[in-house]
Amino acid sequence: MKTTCRIWLASLICGFACVASAQAQQYPTKSIRWILPFPPGGGTDTMGRAIGGRLGEALGQQVIIDNRGGGGANIGAELAAKSPPDGHTLFMVTPTHAINVTLYRNLAYDLLKDFVPVSNLATTAMVVVVHPSIPARSVKELIAVAKARPGQLAHSSSGTGSITQLAGELFKNQTGTKMLHIPYKGGGPSVIALVSGEASVGFATTPSCITQVKAGRLRGLAITTAKRSPFLPDLPTVAQAGVPGYDAETWYGMLVPAGTSKEIIARLHADSVKALQFADVKSRLDGGGLVPVASSLEELSAYMRSEAA
Repeated sequence: MKTTCRIWLASLICGFACVASAQAQQYPTKSIRWILPFPPGGGTDTMGRAIGGRLGEALGQQVIIDNRGGGGANIGAELAAKSPPDGHTLFMVTPTHAINVTLYRNLAYDLLKDFVPVSNLATTAMVVVVHPSIPARSVKELIAVAKARPGQLAHSSSGTGSITQLAGELFKNQTGTKMLHIPYKGGGPSVIALVSGEASVGFATTPSCITQVKAGRLRGLAITTAKRSPFLPDLPTVAQAGVPGYDAETWYGMLVPAGTSKEIIARLHADSVKALQFADVKSRLDGGGLVPVASSLEELSAYMRSEAA
């Protein structure tokens, strides 16, 4: 009886393995949905649309960009986490999701258990920007204005708990200034508020604001990372501009729902890395101030855990 059970169990396991292998070989069988947890106009949108076309060509199916903003980037994450683990749903992860692990008590998904990393895709700096009406042409002048008007300057962000909010909070903490935080549903709406004058100060991702800075609709004061940006070379870092030790960076990675086969994950990783190498993709990333990064899924997994910690 025991021998029969062992044979039956072994056959069942083998059967499942064969089915999974067959699914991986046939993949993909339909268009692929890439869920971006912010509205159009921000860094996630720039990143997804930059490589989505080339990724679709490699996979032989259309990659459809699905912007699902709101809820502190949790609406899109929850939708992706509950999608079938068949490789036809991708998710764009950002530092906001690592922050949300500790910011929200009752998330409807578990970032580290409900997803499997595919690859980190890119990093970018944020830019300290002000509306042209603000009489500040340097970080030191911004600090002086903020101290002269405590709580009167409004700084916009891509949402509560987002990396752009925390970059602003870090700045206020290290400079002893007080500004009113106004959260929006994404980097695009946040920058629109800055251009219109609805908000005065922003710590915006480079992809969301670089066009407005170059056009003079926003005034760039500094770069948030430890090193200057090659995309806005005239701007000093915040640390160089008078706030020692200041450093903030954002990143974009690809995840799939947990349970997706290793073969499908390997294919997605290989094809996304190839997509980053095309000249037209590099040109679009350069235009948005994005630096491509092709990490292994193990590296992204470790990085996500360290960011959450």
